[in-house]
Amino acid sequence: MKPRAREAGVWFGEQPTGPRNAITDVSGVKVGHCTIIKGSGRLDPGNGPARTGVTAILPHDGSLFERPVKASYFDFNGCGGLGGSLQIREFGLIDTPIVLTNTMSMGTAATAIVKYMLKQNPTSGVTEDTIIPTVSECDDSWLNDSRGLHVREEHVYEAIENASAEVKEGSVGGGTGMSAFDYKGGIGTSSRMVSTPAGKYTVGTLVMCNHGEWQELRIDGVPVGSLLGSPDIQRPEKGSIVMVVGTDAPLDSRQLGRIARRAIMGLAVTGSASHNGSGDIVVSFSTANMHDRYKGNGLLVDHLLRDSEIDPLFRATIDSTAESIVNSLFKAETIEGRDGHVSNALPIDETLRILKEHGRLIR
Repeated sequence: MKPRAREAGVWFGEQPTGPRNAITDVSGVKVGHCTIIKGSGRLDPGNGPARTGVTAILPHDGSLFERPVKASYFDFNGCGGLGGSLQIREFGLIDTPIVLTNTMSMGTAATAIVKYMLKQNPTSGVTEDTIIPTVSECDDSWLNDSRGLHVREEHVYEAIENASAEVKEGSVGGGTGMSAFDYKGGIGTSSRMVSTPAGKYTVGTLVMCNHGEWQELRIDGVPVGSLLGSPDIQRPEKGSIVMVVGTDAPLDSRQLGRIARRAIMGLAVTGSASHNGSGDIVVSFSTANMHDRYKGNGLLVDHLLRDSEIDPLFRATIDSTAESIVNSLFKAETIEGRDGHVSNALPIDETLRILKEHGRLIR
């Protein structure tokens, strides 16, 4: 089994990780995937081959509609899609699973989320609010028959219903057809345990990586991409990445927006220049201070961290985002997609040799 970056001795800052080193170290958070791989050979638009999938993040395991989470987002480079972003901006809440998939399957994913939530909430759209789904994307058309719209509603249900605390990484779920830095990318995750003057909290990140050029890749400051040299195959399209940051720290939407912006610094640490056609999107949420949507809670005042106490969370976001991106590369397997297009796995042994030569491995 391929190691995660930290298991191989790569260093990502001083703060300790959670027990799983995953976004699911934030209590209640679950992640599920549905991976779609079928067909091979020459592209037959609409019929395959398919190299795609769905990843779902559930901020807690109760009813998100009844108990939404505080949330925010940041689009550093907007060549991408984030369904539900206007509601997040206006009310500072997310009340559905967060689903990641390929670009042209956003509509199907959104419909599936709505149907899933309607089944859970039979009065929604009748006597209660309607549902606005949270869904984002990257373009996997280098490997996948994107015109085939191979993601179906049942695939979204599968990802949501199979969600658990154990997070698979690499070429799975929404990351199946994704590439990063001209190597095979996909899903990666990491977490940090954070001490602040107000208490101890967890920050977790999950990324879906489909961005960057080989020359850009940096790991712990080392220009690994340039030192590895040009890979055999370079895809013409260089975007995008979706980053999801969850925490149990008591933050409001404004503060979560500040957290979201720091995830971009984690992206920069790994060398990305955020190319013209790249959608670099961050969604952030907090599981603290959740309130029942319709029950009379009186004049509730949320307990929030002071802005002066938030710095350790910024550091945790930067480091966990960078580690998540590198984990997506370390765990991904080589995949051949349509028309013989190949996205090769990062050569781990050679990468570790380079890092060791530069004194970067911690063991």
